[in-house]
Amino acid sequence: MTERPRFLLVEDDPITTGFLKAVLEGLPADVDTAETLSSALVVASRRRHDLWLIDANLPDGHGSDLLQRLRRMHADVPALAHTADGSAELHVQLRQAGFSDTLVKPLGRELLLKTVRRALVGSAGSGRSGAVDVAGGDALDWDEITALAALNGQRSHLIALRELFLAELPGVRDAVEQAVELHDEPALRSQLHRLQASCGFVGAARLARAVRTLHQAPASQQAQVNFRNAVAALLH
Repeated sequence: MTERPRFLLVEDDPITTGFLKAVLEGLPADVDTAETLSSALVVASRRRHDLWLIDANLPDGHGSDLLQRLRRMHADVPALAHTADGSAELHVQLRQAGFSDTLVKPLGRELLLKTVRRALVGSAGSGRSGAVDVAGGDALDWDEITALAALNGQRSHLIALRELFLAELPGVRDAVEQAVELHDEPALRSQLHRLQASCGFVGAARLARAVRTLHQAPASQQAQVNFRNAVAALLH
């Protein structure tokens, strides 16, 4: 029997981790997780992995820095970067740092698996991967079809991710509103990027659209109201 591949997934957002881990395990594969640069180094020192999937922005450093340190342990392991930042400049920088491909969060199941398979066979990506826009023009609070399709129809996984998402949402809402009040654009951008990815993974369509609008126009009173209303609808 062929041995299952083992991946190291480095991601500090638990909802994103839950989604990515569930999809990757369906390959099938074994997935070790880490939330920080330092903890990833500890996990990597204990065993060799067939693929590293690294968040570009970690609480204690940058994904590119982690990749360089991991390369000192194992020089030939392929690596993918994932980020909620879709700017072309960042993705060029990540490729130049040694990542074979980049993924924009939120992303769908098929795109993730296709990119992982491509990395495992040693073929570099031909272009920047794109995100799955679950918000679209739909005003529904939950997009069941997209969320279940991304998780290969595993409703139990979706329920678990949504429970975690809703438990964290009040704290994220407060952090976003505080950043808006203080005109702290870096903090606001960071919170909205993470929230946008989480919305995509659980199918929070209306909130995803409100987050995107607030990111584009943080000073807009209407964007702020839409954000609050979308959060309240999910927490009601």
